[in-house]
Amino acid sequence: MTLKKLLALTLAIFMLAAIAACSSASPSASQNEPGDATSPGSGDTVPADDTTPADDPNTAATVRIGVSMPTKDLQRWNQDGDYLKGEFEGAGYEVDLQYANNEAATQVSQIENMISGGCTVLVIAAVDGYALTQALATAKESGITVIAHDRLIMETDAVSYYATFNNTRVGTLQGQFIVNGLDLENAEGPFNIEFFTGDPGDNNINFFYPGAMAELQPYLDNGKLVCLSGQTEQNDVATVDWKAENAQARMENLISSNGYGPTGTKLDAVMCSNDSTAQGVVTALLGAGYTAENMPIVTGQDCDIVSVKNMIAGLQSMSVFKDTRKLATQVKDMVIAHLAGQTVPTNTEYDNDDALDGTDGERMIPSFECELDQGTPDNYVELLIDSGYYEASELE
Repeated sequence: MTLKKLLALTLAIFMLAAIAACSSASPSASQNEPGDATSPGSGDTVPADDTTPADDPNTAATVRIGVSMPTKDLQRWNQDGDYLKGEFEGAGYEVDLQYANNEAATQVSQIENMISGGCTVLVIAAVDGYALTQALATAKESGITVIAHDRLIMETDAVSYYATFNNTRVGTLQGQFIVNGLDLENAEGPFNIEFFTGDPGDNNINFFYPGAMAELQPYLDNGKLVCLSGQTEQNDVATVDWKAENAQARMENLISSNGYGPTGTKLDAVMCSNDSTAQGVVTALLGAGYTAENMPIVTGQDCDIVSVKNMIAGLQSMSVFKDTRKLATQVKDMVIAHLAGQTVPTNTEYDNDDALDGTDGERMIPSFECELDQGTPDNYVELLIDSGYYEASELE
């Protein structure tokens, strides 16, 4: 064999070896098939590398997140929507943010549009936790991940995760505040109290109200607390759509029918599950002649601007602070981990099967509970202004 032929043969061998090496380094088609253990969204406990959609803009840009909020009528949900949109867009995702005007049918229609519009993930704060079963069945069939946002969605196996706060503790803090404020352990009483919780379709009232009543019921039983209206059952004290005007109308009726007033029957406390109901109650009490000097204890939740101003003015006593910035960040982190095939951060679980479907089985949803705080006139500066949640000028 001539030297020229030998060199040509050697060169050919090297070229074939290089081609083979490149081919073995390239992923096969089967490695990218849906359902593979390392593909995004296929599993939540499979180890993955450190690359996330947020690190790879090309990957993140292909993911669309549907964010469905219940209403724009409450400050709380406007903030949640804005924070979620900001978190997801900051991670490189496309976001479809919709508000349902507190109408379950509208939310269903919006979710259906998100599904047909190519959303990969749905983050939903439900108007009615029992009204989404069929829409979410379609989402599941389409391979879409569903995260319940601070309101557990019931009676469906389509919910993958739940991000929330400890909502029983919300009620516990409200009840304890009244116990301590009236010194029920030591005072003789009796003290008059009325109760307000939220919309019957919001599963959270099943945590808020029992949490508060666990603290207050013993004092109703021993007579230190008296509810003159006799309305203590959850259904009797519910407030449709959590609307302030609905709470106001009911409080006005309670004032009229029970003679509550600055110069009439003393009202010592009103247990309100959130700020919008508290605002309605305060409006009714002001209309009846109450002032900051003789206002009963009024509880709340969310630290809405109006309610914080009322606390500063002595018209509302406390409000449980749920930092929705932390909740939005947590939801984003859960989505990123899930889509990357990493372990999704959770610290508890919730059962979203309450046997309305005729079964007695449990359906446990991996969940994350964020921490919460109690806001009062004494700590609102540190809690809300120093933390950057509000500017001082917003509370003037």
